[in-house]
Amino acid sequence: MKLGMVGLGKMGAGMAERLRRGSHEVIGYDRNPDVTEVGSLKELLESLEPPRAVWVMVPSGDPTEATLKELAGLASPGDILIDGGNSMYKDSIRRAEELANKGIKFLDVGTSGGVWGLEIGFCLMIGGPRDAFEAVEPVLATLAPPEGYALVGPAGAGHYAKMVHNGIEYGMLQAYAEGFDLLQASDFDLDLGQLAALWNHGSVVRSWLLELAERALDKDPKLESLAGYVDDSGEGRWTVLEAVERGVAADTLAHALFRRFTSREEDSFSMRMIAALRNEFGGHAVKQQ
Repeated sequence: MKLGMVGLGKMGAGMAERLRRGSHEVIGYDRNPDVTEVGSLKELLESLEPPRAVWVMVPSGDPTEATLKELAGLASPGDILIDGGNSMYKDSIRRAEELANKGIKFLDVGTSGGVWGLEIGFCLMIGGPRDAFEAVEPVLATLAPPEGYALVGPAGAGHYAKMVHNGIEYGMLQAYAEGFDLLQASDFDLDLGQLAALWNHGSVVRSWLLELAERALDKDPKLESLAGYVDDSGEGRWTVLEAVERGVAADTLAHALFRRFTSREEDSFSMRMIAALRNEFGGHAVKQQ
């Protein structure tokens, strides 16, 4: 299948490469002249045959809004626009309605996999009309590992699922961080990397995140090269606000979010652990000591 990819950063570039390895033809556009393959969004659309499919992987908020608006002005009825970034689900519902009025189909795709997605695949949570989903399913099947993609509901559902996914991620990171903080504070001279490796063999807390903890601790046993400063990228806040709006108790997720705020005022081992894990799975920027 032939596809346009807008945004060739860490995620977009990995997705484009995985698709090419799967024999799809990908034409990429990025504002960075060093990596773009075409000079403009207009040129990108002109290089595709209708009905066209364009996947957008740019930062959420204003960059996504501006990109989709420009694409909407260039696209034709029957074209499919896909937002694979971390957009707010309410924005995706609105965008789907606006594009539908022009005859343009829209899919919101919650995308998880980080910098590892190129090799192991991206988990894809898709919202939107079934006909659009089926039209681009060959692309989805190539990007995802086996059973790693699904149409989860109508417009907005994909990004809603990804929002909650990231809220859960906050809580899991916080639990590991607090546990390893307690381990390193004990009177025993514990090898944290050894324990992470041990727990990954049969324990009930084994996970990919724990494998990444093992990897991070192997490189820096005390995480002394990192500052305990942890950003939040938006989805955690949205998840907590959604819980408040719906009257759902999300104590752990709220605590994990607020600890990230606290991390900007102190330097603790637990926050260094979260910074290390985020860097391992997503290539998120860290601050060095």
